[in-house]
Amino acid sequence: MPAPIRLRELIRTIRTARTQAEEREMIQKECAAIRSSFREEDNTYRCRNVAKLLYMHMLGYPAHFGQLECLKLIASQKFTDKRIGYLGAMLLLDERQDVHLLMTNCIKNDLNHSTQYVQGLALCTLGCMGSSEMCRDLAGEVEKLLKTSNSYLRKKAALCAVHVIRKVPELMEMFLPATKNLLNEKNHGVLHTSVVLLTEMCERSPDMLAHFRKLVPQLVRILKNLIMSGYSPEHDVSGISDPFLQVRILRLLRILGRNDDDSSEAMNDILAQVATNTETSKNVGNAILYETVLTIMDIKSESGLRVLAINILGRFLLNNDKNIRYVALTSLLKTVQTDHNAVQRHRSTIVDCLKDLDVSIKRRAMELSFALVNGNNVRGMMKELLYFLDSCEPEFKADCASGIFLAAEKYAPSKRWHIDTIMRVLTTAGSYVRDDAVPNLIQLITNSVEMHAYTVQRLYKAILGDYSQPLVQVASWCIGEYGDLLVSGQCEEEEPIQVTEDEVLDILESILISNMSASVTRGYALTAIMKLSTRFTCTVNRIKKVVSIYGSSIDVELQQRAVEYNALFKKYDHMRPALLERMPVMEKVTTNGPTEIVQTNGETEPAVLETKPPPSGLQPGSQANDLLDLLGGSDITPVIPTVPTSKPASAGGELLDLLGDLNLTGSPVPAPAPQISQPPFLLDGLPSQPLFNDIAAGIPSITAYNKNGLKIDFTFERSNTNPSVTVITIQASNSTELDMTDFVFQAAVPKTFQLQLLSPSSSVIPAFNSGTITQVIKVLNPQKQQLRMRIKLTYNHKGSAMQDLAEVNNFPPQSWQ
Repeated sequence: MPAPIRLRELIRTIRTARTQAEEREMIQKECAAIRSSFREEDNTYRCRNVAKLLYMHMLGYPAHFGQLECLKLIASQKFTDKRIGYLGAMLLLDERQDVHLLMTNCIKNDLNHSTQYVQGLALCTLGCMGSSEMCRDLAGEVEKLLKTSNSYLRKKAALCAVHVIRKVPELMEMFLPATKNLLNEKNHGVLHTSVVLLTEMCERSPDMLAHFRKLVPQLVRILKNLIMSGYSPEHDVSGISDPFLQVRILRLLRILGRNDDDSSEAMNDILAQVATNTETSKNVGNAILYETVLTIMDIKSESGLRVLAINILGRFLLNNDKNIRYVALTSLLKTVQTDHNAVQRHRSTIVDCLKDLDVSIKRRAMELSFALVNGNNVRGMMKELLYFLDSCEPEFKADCASGIFLAAEKYAPSKRWHIDTIMRVLTTAGSYVRDDAVPNLIQLITNSVEMHAYTVQRLYKAILGDYSQPLVQVASWCIGEYGDLLVSGQCEEEEPIQVTEDEVLDILESILISNMSASVTRGYALTAIMKLSTRFTCTVNRIKKVVSIYGSSIDVELQQRAVEYNALFKKYDHMRPALLERMPVMEKVTTNGPTEIVQTNGETEPAVLETKPPPSGLQPGSQANDLLDLLGGSDITPVIPTVPTSKPASAGGELLDLLGDLNLTGSPVPAPAPQISQPPFLLDGLPSQPLFNDIAAGIPSITAYNKNGLKIDFTFERSNTNPSVTVITIQASNSTELDMTDFVFQAAVPKTFQLQLLSPSSSVIPAFNSGTITQVIKVLNPQKQQLRMRIKLTYNHKGSAMQDLAEVNNFPPQSWQ
């Protein structure tokens, strides 16, 4: 066969290809020739063919068929063959392929070779792609080479030992004796690799970390010699002596000094010297200073040294290199919580970074600016951040608006300033304000009682020319709540405006018909118009007309609201003022449990999260009867006569929830049951006297069923009079957009149990989780067996009859033991 072309010629030929197809054709032709040569066991040109194959591999073409040829080259006695063979093994082989295990014996022989360069090739290959099996077999040879006096081999053996430790951490102690004298070496290459090895051992073993802490004075001495030594052309980089070794030593000192007072004290002086003596005009010096700052911040350093480190980061912010500025901002963001005052000194420089053209620097500067806001600088910082919000890219607006909301809520110097800031954000960020901000802002406005007139006036003027959805939603809600204050012109904080009732309704109607308004926004506007029917006196007929028009809207949400509001006008007009009265002050924390702002059909109201239903007694009088009529009250005669249940009456701010139970089908509303001369009862039908243990006694609640929007939770109580009786209260809720009617819950238990099922509180489960049905089950378990239950659910939903069976086997042990 003719001699194959040389690697240099192949490279030149491939570079002449004008298209990808032409290059592929050349590669395929050459691969075919190489395969033929391999099949004929051509030892003369095997090295040349493998070298060409490696070049093709670098270009992205398959070269796996050359793996065995690499092993043959490694077994050769020629250094040139071994060099290409080991290079090919590092590129083409890894521990996922079993063929690499065939190299173990060759590498072992070469580690004991008489030529240092062959030993170096074997160390490099083992340190690059050695598997855990190979590392176990060859760790002894590596440890021997780590003790040799040859600097060339010691530095390669140290790096190979790092790979061995990563693959087989339990072999770490084998290298411990060899590391004792590594730091005494004068050769910088050996020092560098030794520090890398010590770092790896300290990071992987707490015992090693404690053992090597005694080396801190020696490391400090090496670092001091580096920074104090004169010019050395062999190690000088931009006027700094071996910056790579300095960085490695600083990283090791950071690990050794973390959470250790003595080690930190020993390195404080040298860190101060490095921080003050390192040249900052070149990137090399900046790299050393950055590592120094990280080390100072991570160890238990002195307060003055930490201030020095933060000042270095402050100087980095003035650097022209964007990467250095980004690194400085990121580091300051990590340290701002522990060294807040020191970072505050660089506030003006940080704020200037908000004007940077680089988006990454802008984002870090924005995050750091919010971290620097406190009660002393809130006015100035908010001014800068509002200016940034006005001019920043769209991707920043949502995060910036949310950050301003949080900072203003925490540090607002006055209610008016707080509201003015929020108004500025709403008008500046527009639709970029996140959805969760709307209920939070409504809560703020509700709680600022003295600012209601001022706020509603500002919001009314704002929406005259701005239709951004969050602003319109907040404004609609406020106009609906405080429209009477807007019309009366009672604002004392600024000059009142003269607005008529018709003008207010005009703006709300324009929101309803605008193509820019979302469905949720229209819901806010329609509800605001309905509320104004109790606040305005001259335009009630116009409001009735607007509400009736939307009773046939194609938007199901608006249609449902309008139908319910029409029913209020026609059937329950005497209750309308009570239902539409102003929302009470929303408190975040109450004695009964946490309160959160929830959004229901676009309307914001407080929802108190409690572990069991709140108590509510039977209310005598006409108002209670009216409430029961509104609920469509069901038969309150209980299954067990001694424990009667009743449909409770809600009161106060909870009246709005009753709208979900309006009877809109035209069927007659059942009359309320006659009042029973009994003590007050809880919502779940249990007497208010403590006949049963409280839920807080330790029986956790469970979710027995959760499918198709219907969720049924079980809560448990134990009878004081009969410990064998468990009282289970079911709560059924509906997360879909339509009510579930004719709801029936049935249950069955094994014959060893006895079950009594009381009547439910209602047969209608309101939509959007706006209400629940409760029902009580009594289970007698005399034998204390594990409780099991099969339940059957039937109800009507979206015009279809639904039925489902389920088994409940996850009762907590406390409920039956």
